[in-house]
Amino acid sequence: MVRVRLENLTKVFGKVVAVNNLNLDVKDGEFVALLGPSGCGKTTTLLMIAGIYKPTKGYIYFDDQVVNDLPPKDRNIGMVFQSYALYPHMTVYDNIAFPLKLKGMSKDYIDRKVREVAKLLRIENLLDRKPAQLSGGQQQRVALARALAKEPQLFLMDEPLSNLDAKLRIYMRAELKRLQRDLGITTIYVTHDQVEAMTMADRIAVMRQGVLQQYGTPDELYNKPANVFVAGFIGAPPMNFVDASVEEVDGSIELVSSGMRIRLPKDLAELLRKAGPPGEVILGVRPEDITVGKGPYRGVVYVTEPLGRDVLVHLKVGDDIVRAFAPPGTEHEIGATLEFDINLEKIHVFEKASEKAIF
Repeated sequence: MVRVRLENLTKVFGKVVAVNNLNLDVKDGEFVALLGPSGCGKTTTLLMIAGIYKPTKGYIYFDDQVVNDLPPKDRNIGMVFQSYALYPHMTVYDNIAFPLKLKGMSKDYIDRKVREVAKLLRIENLLDRKPAQLSGGQQQRVALARALAKEPQLFLMDEPLSNLDAKLRIYMRAELKRLQRDLGITTIYVTHDQVEAMTMADRIAVMRQGVLQQYGTPDELYNKPANVFVAGFIGAPPMNFVDASVEEVDGSIELVSSGMRIRLPKDLAELLRKAGPPGEVILGVRPEDITVGKGPYRGVVYVTEPLGRDVLVHLKVGDDIVRAFAPPGTEHEIGATLEFDINLEKIHVFEKASEKAIF
């Protein structure tokens, strides 16, 4: 197992800065997800760690060793791609055995290792089949088995579940997490799916346009997002954002939007005062922190989405659309006026100009 440290890591392609001054510390045995939209630099980062891309500047450390110039074959990594990348003409057995044959391992060792990892991933009955005879989930397991057979010190995964159907994805998420816990292999996992990152990773690095936005546990990212981008990317459905101005009324601070006037509790008002209250802010509130049916605020039902477990109600509040959860089975007519309340202890306030969190 290995600790991975990235120091001022940068990768430039022509005029495009794919990864910009990235600093990251992945502990020995930790499962870290690189999360962000397409083009944010997460796969480029993974390929630099793998040795496939050479950094433009900065350093990659495995424990205390700089590995910038170490070829991929000497980094002792197991890599699993989105496409599985299995050899179509080989059986499952030979696909798993291939990296061990390249290493010149004995026949007995290869046979023992192939059967061991096949049993671990529950594909021992598929060893004589070719990839074309396998389902997506089975191919996924074969790719994992091939990476595991090498006994890597580091697992690198690039969106390995995105080709699977929704039900199988949920199952494989749990399987991968259990496997990583059992083996204790340091794992770096690239995904654009925030649910995948939240459910599997010990810590998540959220990236945008090559720049790290925040690095922390799923709880930290959900409850204390550093900026509007992280707040909007983490959580499903996403956080509501409402433009508001800050007003002082009779010694109290109020957030005033086009459809609401929210008087802040004293502790939150004090935090805003300490920040030197900016004139314009962005109010963030998650749908689960809004209660519909009663409260001091009003909105007009724009549309409803029955989700089974609950109903997602879209309310037109002034010029804004605010989403909130209602109990299952409740029916709200489009165009009807609905009262709602906000849990003010759970709100987030961001600076309008920088989009950074004030609290």
